[in-house]
Order: sequence, then C-alpha cells, then structure tokens
Amino acid sequence: MIDLVAIGASWGGLRAISTVLRALPSTFAAAVVVVQHRAATDSMLAPLLDRAGALPVRDADDKDPLRAGEVLVAPADYHLLVDGDAVALSVDAPVRFSRPSIDVLFETAAQARGDRVVAVVLTGSNADGAAGLMTVRRHGGIALVQEPADAERPEMPSAALRACPGAQVRPLAAIGPELVRICGPTA
Repeated sequence: MIDLVAIGASWGGLRAISTVLRALPSTFAAAVVVVQHRAATDSMLAPLLDRAGALPVRDADDKDPLRAGEVLVAPADYHLLVDGDAVALSVDAPVRFSRPSIDVLFETAAQARGDRVVAVVLTGSNADGAAGLMTVRRHGGIALVQEPADAERPEMPSAALRACPGAQVRPLAAIGPELVRICGPTA
C-alpha cells in the first residue's frame, strides 16, 4: 500500500502543486511531502498551499513524523529527507544547483519506504528529480510525471521521462485524482 506521496516542482510549481492538492480529500490515506525550488528567503509557499485544498500544509521541521492526510513542505534553503517514519532537514550543499533538491527527497523516500512511495514530477526548467524518480522505480515505487506539453515549463517532466521511460504520464488536472485512486481515502 502506498503511504507516501513525494512531489517535486520548480518553475510554475505553485499553480501545479495547488492543482494537485485541491483534488486530495481530507481523508487522503497517504502523507505528502513537497519540494518546490524557490528563493532562500521565500517563506510563503506553505501558507499559500494551505489554502489550496482540504489537507493541512506547513513547512516541515526536523524530525516531524509523516502522517496520512498532512502535507509537509521543504523549508526554503533546506533539503527535505525521508528518514523512516519522519522527515529530516539538511543544509548540505545544493544538488544540481538546488537546495531543496527533488532528487534528495525522492532518493531518501525510496530508501526509507521502497514500494510504498509514489513520486510525482511536475513543471520545471531543469533536470532535478529525474535521477530520484528512477531510484523510486528501482525500489518498486510508482513514478508519475506531468505531461510535458501540459506543463508551464516542460524541461523537468521531459528529463524525468528520459531518465524513467516507464513512468506514468498524466495532464496536471488528472494527477490529483490519480493519487486518490492509487492511495485512496482512509477507512
């Protein structure tokens, strides 16, 4: 059973992530973690996403537990890692010029949760997330990518599909409903 959804986005991500979260019910059966590339001083992402849908959204704190029906966002200028049933924050060097790094999130999620993860690559203008998405697939998880033609910036979804050609591809409006289908509501 999938119990963790890891979402990565860059350019155009606020709209894309909001669209996905809007489709998730308050009874969503998985924890959600989000990495969005943004300025080191940007502290508004979580409050803006919190207004998007039924799930509570906040910036992650180090050692926060992962809970079904809650969304944790990587704070600006911190890597977000999955560490067992919790998250960890890191100020290690940027990966592929990014901190937070989508690859770091996906790779640690795959190592911690194996086949219980679905990783989602949304709009963006670089290749962050592509290697991590393949790691999720190698560990038995599900790879889901926004249709590049549907993305505000297609470079990140395109790079993800080159790295992980077996990934499922959906237009943005279908990603949230697909996550509900995969994860379901809580009983």
